[in-house]
Amino acid sequence: MRIIFNILFIMLPLFAFGQREMIDNIIAQVGEEIVLLSEIEEQFSLASEQQVGLPSEAKCGIIDQLLSQKLILNQAKLDSVVVSDAEIETQLNARIDRILGFMQGDVAQFEAYYGKSVNEVKEEFRTDLRAQITTERMQANILADVKITPSEVKDFFNTIPKDSLPYFNSEVELGELVYKPKVNDEERKKAMDKAQSIRDRIVNDGEDFAELASIYSEDPGSGKLGGDLGWAKRNTFVPEFEAEAYTLEKGQISELVETEFGFHILQLIERRGNSVKVRHILIKPVITEADMELAASKLIEVQKEIMVDSITFSRAVKRFGDDKTQSYNNDGVMVNQKTGNSFFEIGDLEPDIYFAIDTLDINEMTTPMRFTSPGGEEMFRVVLLKSRTKPHKADLSLDYSRIQKAALESKKNVFINNWVEDKIESTYIEFTDPYGGCNMINDRWVKLK
Repeated sequence: MRIIFNILFIMLPLFAFGQREMIDNIIAQVGEEIVLLSEIEEQFSLASEQQVGLPSEAKCGIIDQLLSQKLILNQAKLDSVVVSDAEIETQLNARIDRILGFMQGDVAQFEAYYGKSVNEVKEEFRTDLRAQITTERMQANILADVKITPSEVKDFFNTIPKDSLPYFNSEVELGELVYKPKVNDEERKKAMDKAQSIRDRIVNDGEDFAELASIYSEDPGSGKLGGDLGWAKRNTFVPEFEAEAYTLEKGQISELVETEFGFHILQLIERRGNSVKVRHILIKPVITEADMELAASKLIEVQKEIMVDSITFSRAVKRFGDDKTQSYNNDGVMVNQKTGNSFFEIGDLEPDIYFAIDTLDINEMTTPMRFTSPGGEEMFRVVLLKSRTKPHKADLSLDYSRIQKAALESKKNVFINNWVEDKIESTYIEFTDPYGGCNMINDRWVKLK
């Protein structure tokens, strides 16, 4: 059984198309979708950057992957899979914000790199993003009912030759209690007064909202775009912000809105049904060193309660932890972003965490550690060492969750491979160019037709 070349959840990378030079050679048509030579060359170029010495034959696998994606996209349109304009806008803004984040928010650098304005980049690739999200959604629908049983996991593991079992390095499983410092009253009032002053300049003096946003807003993503947050549907923003956004008339300036992030001034740009386009200015209260010291002291008190069994670690996370931290809803268990599971190899750990847990015994905690959250906030956490394994070959009892995940991915690959082959027979497919006579393509896509 041939397996689709990396089809599962592999889509065009984040704005890798920045320097695309379109070559309008159509290689194939799948239903109403086309595969361009430029797409193949671009994907091969990206793959070559990630894997040095990639043979040219790898293009056959890339073509197979693209054909499969086009087939799924074509079927999504036939099945009326819908992706809203608001969702596309939100995704585009998020990706733009990520790129600007890499460039320290420098819009000029962004525009020099892409040779276009931010809005031009968004417009140019809106269609590509819609196709990507639609394909992902259709693929998720296809695979929604694919589950894996314990017996299937065991069978999968037993099919791996003993001399081919992977070797796992020492791993640890960690819990964390993240505590967010509280803003003192004086700094809160300073931030509120500053935000009110800016609002007065807009409302009373007629100054331009977007210009003031670019100067004063402390939202690094939207600030550089004049505060523009793009199109968003309901439940996108925090409740206080959203409640105000949906009460505004077009062009209206809000009163100050206080959220967990600080004080906001909103302006409604446009509204379409349940979607709004707003801009805002954010002013954040300053967390002082005195506030940080109080936070560290509070966390030490909580830690003492855990150590004398007055409260469990899990319960402490729910009572005192920051509910915006991913681990909060997982009883404090930290998730390895590289693997998606709760186990970390030493190389996956942040250096400060590695050195803090290196000498701990199981179920011991670190002292409070100061760190910067992904959102740029200064916070504290204590880390609990839940388990530690020694280096070993893959073992079903020790590594069940990891093996289960691999077994499920394998089953999904087989399932979607069969789904694609079934759809090939009922889908219009025409090749303008067989692209060098790839046997894989001829056998799978051409001969079946």
